[in-house]
Amino acid sequence: MINRTLVRTKVVQTLFAHYSGSDQTSLTARKTLLNKFSSTYSLYMMMLSFADELTTYANEQINTNLKRASVLHKTYHANRNFANNRLAQQIFNNRRIRNYMENGQLRWDAGMNAVEAIYRQLVEAPFYKEFMAIERPTYEDEKTLWRKIYSQLLLGSKELTSALEEMEVTLDHEGWTTDVDMVVTYVIKTIKRFKEDDADELPLLEMFGSEEEITFAKDLLQWSIDNAEENKALIAKSLQNWEADRIAYMDQTILLVALAEIRQCSDIALEISMNEYIEIAKEYSGEKSHIFINGVLNRIVQDLRKENRLFKFVRS
Repeated sequence: MINRTLVRTKVVQTLFAHYSGSDQTSLTARKTLLNKFSSTYSLYMMMLSFADELTTYANEQINTNLKRASVLHKTYHANRNFANNRLAQQIFNNRRIRNYMENGQLRWDAGMNAVEAIYRQLVEAPFYKEFMAIERPTYEDEKTLWRKIYSQLLLGSKELTSALEEMEVTLDHEGWTTDVDMVVTYVIKTIKRFKEDDADELPLLEMFGSEEEITFAKDLLQWSIDNAEENKALIAKSLQNWEADRIAYMDQTILLVALAEIRQCSDIALEISMNEYIEIAKEYSGEKSHIFINGVLNRIVQDLRKENRLFKFVRS
């Protein structure tokens, strides 16, 4: 689940905090980085469990309506297409998800306002009404419905972001609001892999796809710390009509991590490395920072090539 793009972003965030702290060491920085990855994976589990939370809420609404109808001596015909969906039941029954949630004390209690808000949006959605009109929905119908719920209602949801802000504090996690849209896309990919006969072995994504990704993350952070002073000198040398101490703190952090990868990781194409950090700058730094960072990196790369100090694969 955690790919190199996310690794780079988390290393930049960790290094930013590392230099902001007064007593940070490389060991505490590594612990911080690993905690960030753990938080992202916890959000993945939370967003999977959202299917169960939303379904449970739907059942509660049906029960409330049945009680109200009984008191008023009215007839209420409950459509249980959504309330009885098998996919949410699979998630509820999955021991791996439940154990992870219980061990991490992860709960939606502080985020129930998001569950309620999303449900209100759901019942008005045309794709939901179409699903509820099906006489006997198949498992594939349910999968299609859930992919639409996540992609059309949860991606970019202000209600969800607001709830996660509260839950970050309550559950002592960080980065959920910045990671949520990315994690939702991972949940959609996961749901596509579900099968009706999956029991306890749902095809969930692992935190890391391979040991190589974990190694890359640890190495990139360490390279960034170990070579910081040398790379700061390269940055200062490359500046044109600009003083090094006037560089925005986040811009400098992005440059330090980018240079660590460019100079130390020879098996990743130069274009890939540069483009990745330019995209990070667009997301996390000033409006024109990506232009500034692109210019600085290009000048440093040119200088390193002239001095025969760049051992980096370049795609033809």
